[in-house]
Amino acid sequence: MGDKTTVYARPLARLIEQLQRLPGVGPKTAQRLALHILKRSESEVQALAQALIEAKQQVGLCTVCFHLSAEPVCEICRNQNRDNNTICVVADSRDVIALEKTREYNGKYHVLGGVLSPMEGIGPEQLTVSSLVRRVSQQQPKEIIMAISPSVEGETTTLYVGQLLKPFTRVTRIAFGLPVGGDLEYADEVTLARALEGRRDLD
Repeated sequence: MGDKTTVYARPLARLIEQLQRLPGVGPKTAQRLALHILKRSESEVQALAQALIEAKQQVGLCTVCFHLSAEPVCEICRNQNRDNNTICVVADSRDVIALEKTREYNGKYHVLGGVLSPMEGIGPEQLTVSSLVRRVSQQQPKEIIMAISPSVEGETTTLYVGQLLKPFTRVTRIAFGLPVGGDLEYADEVTLARALEGRRDLD
C-alpha cells in the first residue's frame, strides 16, 4: 500500500499544530480555530498576525512590580491615586487582572512570576522574591497582602515569602472562599471581593 493521504494541506496542518500549543486548546478546538482563520479575509488575518507580533515585541514586565506592561513602569505603578501603603503579592499577571475586576483594591501589586515548586526546579531565584524583599525594605509599606491560590505550592510560597517580609511590615493573607487547588483567575468578582475584605494576619 502507498503512503496514507494526509487529511490537511501541509500549511493548514502546521497552523493547527501551532494553535494546539496554546493552553486549553485541544485538537478539535485548534481545527475549528484554523478553519475559522482561513475563512476570514486576508486583511483580517494580517491584522491578527500583526497584533500577535506587536504584543510579543512590545509587552514586557514592569520594572517595579513585574506585571505585564508596554512601558518600563506599568500604569498601576504610575497611578498617583493608588495607595502606596499596601502591596498585594500575587503569583501571576492573570491574578492582577482578576483582582482589578473586583474594583475593591486600590493599592499596588507585586507579581512573583509563579510559585515555589522544587519538583519543577522553581525556587526563590526563579521568582521575583528578592526584588519584593528589597522593595518592601526600601518603601516600608504598612501592609503586604498575600493573594496566592491555595494549592500546596501556593501555601508554601505564601508562608516562605511572608516570613521574609514580616521583619519589615504587617503581612496578611486573603480569606479564600475557594477550594484548595482553585485558581484566582477563575473565581468570580464577588468571591474575590469577599476574600479581600476577610484577609487576616499571616501566622
